[in-house]
Amino acid sequence: MTELLVRLFVKNPENINDSHTRGKYGTLSSVVGIICNLLLFALKYIMGTLSNSIAVISDAFNNLSDGASCIVTLLGYKMAAKPADKDHPFGHGRMEYLVSLIISALILMMGLELMKNSCTKIFHPEEVKFSAAVFVSLIVSVGVKLWMSLFNMTLGKKINSSVMTATAKDSRSDAFATAATAAALVCSLFTDAPIDGIMGVIVSLFILRAGIGIIKDTVDELLGKPAAPEITDQIRSIICCDDRIIGVHDMIIHDYGPGNMIGSCHAEVRSSEDFVSVHDLIDRIEREIHKQMKILMTIHMDPIEVDNEQINSCRSLLAEIIGSIDERLSFHDFRTVTGDTHVNLIFDLVVPFGMDCTDDELKNQIDTALAKESIQYYTVITFDREYT
Repeated sequence: MTELLVRLFVKNPENINDSHTRGKYGTLSSVVGIICNLLLFALKYIMGTLSNSIAVISDAFNNLSDGASCIVTLLGYKMAAKPADKDHPFGHGRMEYLVSLIISALILMMGLELMKNSCTKIFHPEEVKFSAAVFVSLIVSVGVKLWMSLFNMTLGKKINSSVMTATAKDSRSDAFATAATAAALVCSLFTDAPIDGIMGVIVSLFILRAGIGIIKDTVDELLGKPAAPEITDQIRSIICCDDRIIGVHDMIIHDYGPGNMIGSCHAEVRSSEDFVSVHDLIDRIEREIHKQMKILMTIHMDPIEVDNEQINSCRSLLAEIIGSIDERLSFHDFRTVTGDTHVNLIFDLVVPFGMDCTDDELKNQIDTALAKESIQYYTVITFDREYT
């Protein structure tokens, strides 16, 4: 069904980095969501009124809020598809993340309101009238919501959309919530306990949990999280496809919305290489990355001396010392300055986030290990972080 809808309503469905194509996917997801949620709202509201169930009625309004979220999503995709302009030179792709934040806020508001009504129902219970028609309508609703979750998750993975992934999670939570409501309806046949209100509270907890999860994921995108490993691995493989590139470091990827990334890195080359030739190579690599991945990449050349026996010996010694301190540590931009009485080791030390020791403590450990050597070494260290 999902593939059929995509073929019918999305032109060039494989061109997922194109803003127009993404907008078509967003429109498809939103329209399907609006239709399904409005139908479910009407069905549940009627059945909830007939059975006098606050859980069913609350579940109905949860579907209505989902329909409103789909309208917000539709508007968000339209805005995200706008081209770059003078005030927004990196485009409007991050509008998708802002829409996810709005959706999560609506979900939280609905969850809190449902929690309030359900608690009232617990302390002031009313008789719930079981109806086979109501029960069947809830089971149908569970099936529809599970299909919507699968539908949006499939589209979300296909185009790497945080909005669709958030919508899929919300639909899955709705399915569990509706199942709880159906269970409350069945329990009303066997007990006068306020099961309806209790299940309403459980439903609200599902809704609140979904909202909080979406907020966390969206805030991570807005604050800036590391690029996915498959993206950085592919970039490295493209850069290192030529033997003249002997290493890559200081990679940074900025995400300005799906399909709109900007990055930079340093590529190590032998200092004996012809720099005009290497410069041409770097230009071609930058164009290839943009062609394959739609990432605007800026690559800086770092000349590395690899044929000097003394430098290689010092590099090996330093690698052994740093590895013995913590295998997560690494270094780059290594060079030496040799004087009459000592040798300066100059390098950048990449320190992973979450290490217990400070930069000064790391330097002291390295200096202490080097002091055991017959040659006097001094270190000049630039402490660096890994951003991917």
